[in-house]
Order: sequence, then C-alpha cells, then structure tokens
Amino acid sequence: MVDRRSVLSSGLAAAGVAFTGAALGPVLTAGDAVADTLGSGASPVSEPFCVPLPVPRVLSPVSTIGGVDVYRMSMRRTVREIFPGLPTEVLTYNGHFPGPVIRARSGRPVIVRQHNLLERPAAVHLHGASLSQRNDGNPMNTIAPGGTRSYVYPNRQPHASLWYHDHAHHMESEHVYRGLSGFYLLSDATECRLPLPSGDYDLPIAIRDAHFDDAGRLVYVMGDRSRTTLLANGVPYPYLEVAARRYRFRLLNSSNDRMLRLGLADGGPIVQIGSDGGLLPCPYETDSVFLSSGERADVVIDFSRYPVGTRLVLQNKAGSGAVDSLGQVLRFDVTRTADDPTEIPAVLRSLPPLPKATAERTVTLYMDEGRAAPPRGYIDGKVYDPDRVDSYVRFGASEIWTVTNVDKVIPHNFHIHLVQFRVLERNGRSPGPAESGLKDTVVLMPGDTVKLQATFDTYRGRYVYHCHMLDHSAMGMMATMKIV
Repeated sequence: MVDRRSVLSSGLAAAGVAFTGAALGPVLTAGDAVADTLGSGASPVSEPFCVPLPVPRVLSPVSTIGGVDVYRMSMRRTVREIFPGLPTEVLTYNGHFPGPVIRARSGRPVIVRQHNLLERPAAVHLHGASLSQRNDGNPMNTIAPGGTRSYVYPNRQPHASLWYHDHAHHMESEHVYRGLSGFYLLSDATECRLPLPSGDYDLPIAIRDAHFDDAGRLVYVMGDRSRTTLLANGVPYPYLEVAARRYRFRLLNSSNDRMLRLGLADGGPIVQIGSDGGLLPCPYETDSVFLSSGERADVVIDFSRYPVGTRLVLQNKAGSGAVDSLGQVLRFDVTRTADDPTEIPAVLRSLPPLPKATAERTVTLYMDEGRAAPPRGYIDGKVYDPDRVDSYVRFGASEIWTVTNVDKVIPHNFHIHLVQFRVLERNGRSPGPAESGLKDTVVLMPGDTVKLQATFDTYRGRYVYHCHMLDHSAMGMMATMKIV
C-alpha cells in the first residue's frame, strides 16, 4: 500500500543514483547559461515564511471570436530572483515560473499558439486531456527552435484540474525541471453548480523540489538526490494569508521524481474533493494527501476552526531529509474573519458505470537497480523506441490494464495519454477514496500491482504511456500504443 511505503521520497533517491543522462539524450551544453555542475557549495538558505505565496497569473485570450478562446505563449529563458539577491535562470511560458493558468470551459474550444524561443526543440503536452494525435504533444512531434505551433484543445471532456508541460523526447525531464509547466483548469456545469469555494478562495498550488548551487543556479543532474529545496508556485517556503473560512486548493506535484504526503502540522482535517480527472463522487476527510509526480488533488481546508492570529504549516510528511527543507511546504496565516456561504455537498458528481471490458493486457515497469552504469528504464522489458508500436488498441475498446512495478527498491508511477481511467484494484483490494474518481496517473511502490480500466473511444492514432517520474521516462520508461 502507498501508506506504508511512502517513506521512499523518489525512485532514484531511494536507489542512490545520480548521473547526467548523456547516454540517453542531449543535456544542456556548455553554451547554456544554466550550469549543469553541482556548483561550489550547498543550496542557498531561504528563511522560511518570509515571502507571500505567488498566485499564478490567469492568462487572458487574445481572441474569443466564434466561441473559440485563442491564447499566445512563448517558451523562453527568463531570470527570476527565487532567492533574495540571487538571479536564477529558468525556462518559462510567457516569462512566468511556473507558467500562467489557463481557465477553460468544457464545450468551448481553446487554441494555444506556442512560439519556441529556446535553443532546443520543445513539445507541449496537456496532461490529462483527450486530444487528437497532432495536438497531444507527442515526444517526437516537437516545435523547432524559433518555430510556432497552434495546439487545438476541443475541451470535450468533463471538468478536471489539468496541467501542461514539455514532453520533448529525452529532454522533458530537464525542461520541466527548469520550469516548463503550468495549470490548465477545465470547468463545466456540474462543477460550477456546486457551492464550493471559488474566486479568490480557489487557488492552484504547484509543489516541487529543486537543487540550487550556492550562486542560486538550478542544478540539473538526472536522478539527483540533492533536490532538497521545496518550491510552492516557484518560491521556497512562502506564506499565505487566509481568512477564517473554507478555501479550495488545487494541488499539483510538479516534481520530476519526488513523492509528497501533504498534511497540516496539527494533523487537522483536510477534505479531498477531487483528483486528476475532476471531482470525486463523494468527498472524504483525511489528515494527509499523497501525490506522486504529476498527480493532482483538489482539497478544501476550513480555517474557521482556527482563531485569527494562527500560523499553520503545510507539511510534507513523505520521505526523509531535513525537516526545515523537505518537511515543510508553506505556512497559512489566519489574518481575518470572513463570511462563508460555501459548503461541501455529500455527493459531488456521478460517474457512469464502467462498460464491459473488451480486452485485457499486462504492463511491467522496472529499471536497472544497483548497477554501476547509468540505469535505463523499461516497459515490458523494452526501452522506448519512437519508431516502434508496443500495443495496438481497437478504437472503441474498453480495456483492463494490469500494471506492475517489479522493482524491489525504486517506486514508479504510470500515466496514459489520451484517456482518463478508473482504478479497479490496488494489490488485489478495492482502491481507497482518493482513487475513486477519474485518474490519469497512478503511483506504484516497489512490488505494487494496479488494475485499471480505460475506454479508447475519442481519437485514433499513436500515443505514449510511461512512468511520470520524468527522470525515469527520460531513461526510456515509455512505450507507444496505436489506437486503430
């Protein structure tokens, strides 16, 4: 079960692996301004809870003609002051770290015109979305440096807290690590009619780890165990002033590899209302939320139980390491009272019954463990080959996939492009409430087996499935399916 083994904070950290990845694909060259070396000392020390939590900017469309919202983005290098007085070069969408938020509506198409101002190819994947092959952000379907591509998102699926990020072959790990990701929040009538917190009380928070050298530069080494600075919306250990009322937080683990278990320092209640694919059927109360890389959770925290003046830390309770760096994320400061007309309904949505499965298949994940050479990642014994089709899926099929992590030390997770799926079993048992809704990414600790069901009835074409611990997918833990 995830609970009893969440002490493993990341796959390669557990295995003690650190390498550059040069054997698998290009890394930033010496001509790049961001250093690839470990620097001359430890990460800068940031006094916790001294800067406010940034709220990611909501991007405005440049056109809404014909009921289509058109956005423009450029991928470019930007210098940010993540630590006071220290410039850090990052990769950004529109200069924002993390990228700007797109708020979309089911049934209303979106077009995002992406301009690549980087020196390397890039591909933009809208994680969790049902899209045609051309618009999915396939690892080989890249935008050349200086090039432009329009991605068309029909938004024909229900509400979900999605996110977009780079997916260029063998470069996605480094690109996302250096900043190429952002929220895409899709809403619909089902979600909007509920009396949940909204507006200023509905906040996206992307949480990730990073390794900085003593000059404030981001250090990228694949499988690095020194990513010991946690960032929330791009800054280390911020604070957020809140009113004594309910808030909705859309939590995203945008780390490359690190797993998070998020809970309040006093063990106070958190109500999870959603996961990757939108609202859960029913809310449930918990004292912590577990997220592997790429997973999302929508939660409600009611600060009315705390008197004004309370300061409450959101902690990371997974993994090992220094408490002051890896054990805390941000601080909530209760500064005022406020009216609160919201409530959390006992039923949030209904999911249609699963269709009868038309096929079953098995998938195994593993990587080289404990070897001197840089490890490679495998799906069904094979390293990713973009010219190979690993699985053929009939259009309209509803398949049960049994996915197993056969490694003894290293955890993985599993993400399928194109579809949201339902988790049927985890290690032979019914899934817990956090996995009762629609998912696109699931965690598999060493030895775990997860059974899921997905229906492939939207688009034909080639799509990838892979471990979403991005260092692992860049090592080759990715495969291609073709919907025919």
